[in-house]
Amino acid sequence: MENIDINAELKRLEEKIASLASFCERLREENQSLKTRHEEWARERAQLVEKTAIAKNRVESMISRLKSMGHET
Repeated sequence: MENIDINAELKRLEEKIASLASFCERLREENQSLKTRHEEWARERAQLVEKTAIAKNRVESMISRLKSMGHET
C-alpha cells in the first residue's frame, strides 16, 4: 500500500515538474519576444529622435532666412 502511495506521489511530482518546465519555456520565449520588441522600439525611437532633430534644424534655418529677408527690405 505504501509503495502505491509513493508511486502516485512520484507521478504527481513528475507532472508538476513537467508543467513547471513547460511554463519556464513559455516564459523564456515570451521574454525573448519582449526583448526583441524592445530593441525594435528603441531603434524606432532613435530614428524618430534623429528625424525630429533634422526637422528642428530645418525649421530654425528657415526662420533665420525669413528674418534675414525681412531685414533686407
